[in-house]
Amino acid sequence: MKNRPIPNLSEDQKAYVRSLLLYEDDYVLAFNKPSGLAVQTRGNRGTSLDHLLWAFARSNGKRPHLVHRIDAGTSGLILAAKTKPAMAALSAEFAERRVRKTYLALVSGALPSGDEGRIEVALKKSGRSVVPGQVDQGADAAITDWTLLKRSDAAALIEVRPLTGRMHQIRAHLAHLGCPILGDVIYGTGTQSAERLMLHAAGLVITRPDGQVLSLEAPVPEAFTTKQRELGL
Repeated sequence: MKNRPIPNLSEDQKAYVRSLLLYEDDYVLAFNKPSGLAVQTRGNRGTSLDHLLWAFARSNGKRPHLVHRIDAGTSGLILAAKTKPAMAALSAEFAERRVRKTYLALVSGALPSGDEGRIEVALKKSGRSVVPGQVDQGADAAITDWTLLKRSDAAALIEVRPLTGRMHQIRAHLAHLGCPILGDVIYGTGTQSAERLMLHAAGLVITRPDGQVLSLEAPVPEAFTTKQRELGL
């Protein structure tokens, strides 16, 4: 087989994606993706994390591949598998819902009276967004657990743990709860409330192909903590 051609990345691009690397072993690369960097783009137009993974390609053209996705506006943890067997094993962990994911969100609106709860609202795609629906009418079951960590009169810091991985699940579920994420241009008040989507993939626990449990954390970005302080949280 011919070697797969490797796209040319600038030295700045290579340095940039390596600066995002949080962890590496024989199976996986873990990145702390900034808000605004797309995970993938159609036809690989423009810069995306997927395209930047060519910085880790071997001379034979084999390269890491993303195991899962997060929205462009969301910051935080995202994994890439280094080999095809690792990709199959790690993808199965996500598909079979064995991965424990933890997110942090800054929200506003009608804050819940309690400090924790579960949202079980099925979601159905509608254009580029999702809306609540019924499973028997084509919607996908979606479950999100949440814990309110800090609150003020009009805003809160919430820890969110999605048990399923539907498109825009956390964003749509918190909006359904009555407290959309700040900076959400689809389900909230958009850039009027924050300069970016205030959602961060903070933690992830997954079992590696060798059976070892891998627990990762991504530092919270400065823009998030700054907004948190502004809100008195």
